[in-house]
Amino acid sequence: MNGNVVRFSDFSFTQCLLMLFLNSIQFFLALSVVLLFVYPWERGWIRCVSGIGCIYLFPPIAARLIKMILPIKKKRIVVGSREYFTWWAMTNLQIIFCRFPALEELLRLIPGLYSHWLRLWGAEIGRLTYWSPGTKILDRHCLKIGNNVIFGAGVRLNGHVLVKSDDGNLELLLSPIIIGDNVIVGGYSLLTAGTEIADGECTRAMMSFPPFTRWENGRRVDNKSAKE
Repeated sequence: MNGNVVRFSDFSFTQCLLMLFLNSIQFFLALSVVLLFVYPWERGWIRCVSGIGCIYLFPPIAARLIKMILPIKKKRIVVGSREYFTWWAMTNLQIIFCRFPALEELLRLIPGLYSHWLRLWGAEIGRLTYWSPGTKILDRHCLKIGNNVIFGAGVRLNGHVLVKSDDGNLELLLSPIIIGDNVIVGGYSLLTAGTEIADGECTRAMMSFPPFTRWENGRRVDNKSAKE
């Protein structure tokens, strides 16, 4: 490392290999699904069920196991640390759904199914949550959502943010997005790490919530307690 400043270019050879391996997860997952469907190892319906199970069940279950074995306890994570690579492994298990959003839109066709699937990742989702078309989630394990919540079209839920700390180091802010009961999130809004929306609120469309902010009484305030 150069002094006290952590940069991606300062990763050791071992760390670079680990990053390369983790970045390959999405490719091998996609390849495995294709082979399960195409290679004639069993009857067609069995191949179909196996492929669907692999794409929808393996990533969330693997992510839950990783988080259980290597828990992430900090909200501010130094880039290159053990907790950083734990998060990066879970992220790469999710990337395939970001690259092919139709996979999630199919689940949203069946009421309640998408919320149940998010719970497999470790998310806390209340009853009667409505996911409008185009809703994007990058950290599915970083969600705490109450009952009767409506997400407008194109809402983005991003439980992590990469920032530069006061000492010049890169650090990852990772914290659950918390949404209370009976909330409407305006379309095309961006909710980042540690965002909280109080019960009964309705946010405006196209709003951007910086890390650790809270929406309450119709306005956005800095949520200092969430940063600790």
